[in-house]
Amino acid sequence: MQERTTETDETVYVEESEAEIGSKGPFYAVYTSPEAEERYGYLCSACGSLNNAMDTMGRIVCNECGNTRKPEEWDAAHE
Repeated sequence: MQERTTETDETVYVEESEAEIGSKGPFYAVYTSPEAEERYGYLCSACGSLNNAMDTMGRIVCNECGNTRKPEEWDAAHE
């Protein structure tokens, strides 16, 4: 795992083997410890930002560059 520091000086750990496909590049899973017990969030590989959000349908959006992962569940009723 790759060690990284957040904007609030927390140490987090990026697991590059756990990736979700994004429109501009993958999102990598980020954990609060090297044991990967608690998920912190995702790292956007397109811009290197930890500033992203996931909605209830599993869509991930990077708030810095707009990289997006499509929702896990989708049908026309969700639009």
